[in-house]
Amino acid sequence: MKRSSGSNSTTAKDREARIQQILAILHKWGIHTLGQFAALDKEQVGARLGSEAVQMWERANGQSNRLLKLVRPPESFEDSFEFENEIETAEPLLFMLRRFLEQLSLRLSAIYLVAKELTLRITFANPPAVRRDGFAGTNKQHYERAFKIPQPTNDIDLLFRMLHTHLENFKSKHPITAVSLEAQPTKPPKQQFGLFETTLRNPHQLSETLARLTALLGADRVGTPVLEETHRPDAFRMEPFSWHASESAVPGGELPDALRTAHTTTALRRFRPVASASVFISENWHLQSEKIRGKVVDQRGPYLISGNWWDEKSWERAEWDLQLENGSLVRAHKSQGTWKIDGVYD
Repeated sequence: MKRSSGSNSTTAKDREARIQQILAILHKWGIHTLGQFAALDKEQVGARLGSEAVQMWERANGQSNRLLKLVRPPESFEDSFEFENEIETAEPLLFMLRRFLEQLSLRLSAIYLVAKELTLRITFANPPAVRRDGFAGTNKQHYERAFKIPQPTNDIDLLFRMLHTHLENFKSKHPITAVSLEAQPTKPPKQQFGLFETTLRNPHQLSETLARLTALLGADRVGTPVLEETHRPDAFRMEPFSWHASESAVPGGELPDALRTAHTTTALRRFRPVASASVFISENWHLQSEKIRGKVVDQRGPYLISGNWWDEKSWERAEWDLQLENGSLVRAHKSQGTWKIDGVYD
């Protein structure tokens, strides 16, 4: 009797049950080995046992091709080392990091990749913590720092200098027990600049200089000043410096109005910090300050401005533009009864 094969929606469990049924029928026929099964006629096997039996017959005769799907495991470019004894100086740590970079650079270069970011992880050993049962336990802390590489590279000296610069000012209260270094791979960068665009001559040297300045001055004192969204004069914040080329701020080659009229505007050279001043008002105004002083021959103001009235950072001030007897133009303001000189117009 001809048996029909199941539909394509047959589950693996049903297929396994069907195969077991076919094997049971073959055993009843006296077929117990692959050689005996392969000696049967293919058409007769299909007519009596169905398409599943035909597939089994083709495998037994070596006529079935089973495609091999290549699965590449995710590659992890990370090296780690656990010290036998706790270390308290940077020399053993730098020695291991140098070895890590040599191995990672070799592995990345073998598959034509470069490192775009390094992640340093350090494990510290705290003093043993006493458990409830009275025995001493272990309490470890971890430190992690990611290093953005200005221009992806496998240069061991450049990468090591980046790590060394950071560890020069690194301090810890506890000894180090383990260290690991992970590299994020990427393809070598290729960038074509425009006619009037350029790139940094040495991005890595700039990154190292910024790292040293950040260590000396603090992260909030090094970067790019960005104006805040407020009308408060000279209000800005510092953002991390970015060395990536940005698109031109002048679309279509058109100059904004500020550039067209640059030759007719006057720049304010600000004093930082603002200079304290005294203004004596009698028949004429007189300005007294360590920066500048003199008789006021002309004035414009006051210009009243304020902001942040809804929170504790509220501010208000009255600004004046003063012209002194010697021809100097001064921007000054009065806030809470105190005069300050913001700067001098050039």
